[in-house]
Amino acid sequence: MQAKSYDGAMAKVSRYYDVKRDKNGHRYLEVYVTGFLLQRIPLLNKSTAFTREERELLELEGLLPAHITSIEEQKERVYRRYRLQDNDLEKHIYLRNLQDRNEVLFYALLVEHLEEMLPIIYTPTVGDAVREFSHIYRLPRGLALSTENIHKADQCFANVPLEDVRLVVATDSSAILGIGDQGFGGMAISIGKLSLYAGAGGVAPDKTLPIELDVGTDREDLLQDPLYLGVRHHRLKGEAYYQFMDRFVQAFKKRYPKAILQWEDFSKEAAFTLLERYRKELPSFNDDIQGTGAVTWAGVLNAMKIKNEPVTDQVFVVYGAGAGGVGVAWAIVQGLIREGLSEEEARKRVYVLDSKGLLLSDRAMEAYKRPYAHDPAEVADWTFSGKAPHLLEVIQNARATVLLGLSGRPGDFNEPVVKAMLEATDRPVIFPLSNPTSASEALPEDILHWTEGAAIVATGSPFDPVEYKGKTYPIGQGNNAFIFPGLGFGAILAHAREITDGMVLAASYALADFVDRSHIEQGMVYPFVREMREASVHVAAKVILQAVADGVAATNRFDGLADHDVLDYVRRHFWEPHYLPYVKGTPEE
Repeated sequence: MQAKSYDGAMAKVSRYYDVKRDKNGHRYLEVYVTGFLLQRIPLLNKSTAFTREERELLELEGLLPAHITSIEEQKERVYRRYRLQDNDLEKHIYLRNLQDRNEVLFYALLVEHLEEMLPIIYTPTVGDAVREFSHIYRLPRGLALSTENIHKADQCFANVPLEDVRLVVATDSSAILGIGDQGFGGMAISIGKLSLYAGAGGVAPDKTLPIELDVGTDREDLLQDPLYLGVRHHRLKGEAYYQFMDRFVQAFKKRYPKAILQWEDFSKEAAFTLLERYRKELPSFNDDIQGTGAVTWAGVLNAMKIKNEPVTDQVFVVYGAGAGGVGVAWAIVQGLIREGLSEEEARKRVYVLDSKGLLLSDRAMEAYKRPYAHDPAEVADWTFSGKAPHLLEVIQNARATVLLGLSGRPGDFNEPVVKAMLEATDRPVIFPLSNPTSASEALPEDILHWTEGAAIVATGSPFDPVEYKGKTYPIGQGNNAFIFPGLGFGAILAHAREITDGMVLAASYALADFVDRSHIEQGMVYPFVREMREASVHVAAKVILQAVADGVAATNRFDGLADHDVLDYVRRHFWEPHYLPYVKGTPEE
């Protein structure tokens, strides 16, 4: 495989092989395993693409068919089989099996068919894979830390054969997408996210590690399922939970001191606590909070280009106050401040609702919601029933122009709600962002029909373009995959000591800037999925520059470089799925 170093010099990445350069500077792999075992390591297996010389040298003669195939031939063969799978879950399983046999071939196929396969390896199909994880389990991948082995965390990390991991996605599976607690099944999310880091974000797969933090599950159906693979007890709570996380972080830092940690799909209470507890201790971020906020703000900025209105004139309603909703509220406030408003002015333009209605400061609520609660005096002249205004009442009284859904409640953006948006603006911005598809607050087709084509619509999961009165409306996908791969890769290249708020916001603006006039003229607020790799390059470059500006880049290689030089640097280090030549080596003792 084509391994990359992110330190300028080649670094040993696995106990099974090392990366070398020949006298002309070309990379090759020195491998320390041969024959049958070599074929069983997905990072090293080329299958029928091993050359004649490699077959002889690496004791593969007789273990492979005679014909030596190119990677193009291999892609054609596996793609044909992929297309024959009966449904999306079977396609997901097929791709995962391919990844577990031949990692380079898997990524070569994914890169070539990214737009087609993104919904299969990621949302929405990954939600089904999470639910069925214990039933479709084939081969182990990643690190599984649990209440049964956390006291041996150092030993568990030592058992991982990868020596130079730079990016980890870890989950406790407590709040997967919009489907909640999924126990050990959340490992599928960590695997899927890292597939996008390599396939769309430039991070070599041998620099990544998925981790499941198995602290139990409160799902009785899982605990009673004889095939369930996780520990069989209810979730850790309180101090015991945070002691578990402390042990994990300590062992993680010891084993991989240069790695970035992405917290993924934690319950809303734990998500905010863990981010604040550890963000100064190791470079880490929470994609559900920060990635969701960044991708949403980028879409809003581009919607303003379509409307030709200042973003500072808008009134925002955020429906849902979990990790994603509060992350979006944070990004809007920070973005409005960057655009010229004071913090007080920005907060007054953002209305956040949870299951009890509009957040008002005179009622009890979780601490992470409180910064976005309004003084009851601000709504004293509103007309509403109940203790707090509900969604329709907020839209009508606040005269909302932007409506963002992160509730996981399908259908709540109904016809009266959507039509109410037209009272304050001719071009309402309506983003039902909840994942998976089944949790979307509204269907794009309905929104466009109810607004007679006036709404600017984007969703969290993929939807087909909508035909309405002879016009085609593309539906942009506010997918975090436009943000997190570039954010993580930029942080790696910058050797960031911390993932700052400025770096997250820089990623958002980089994505917004990547959407050019040709996108806007089509009514698109996000790029095409097929452009995701190039978008990640631009996001990573801006993240690097912001890390330098924030003083958290532990390298001076970017000092004085122009923007285009940083872009070139990112491109040179962007991993591509190609086979490298192999030679047989002897590992150092």
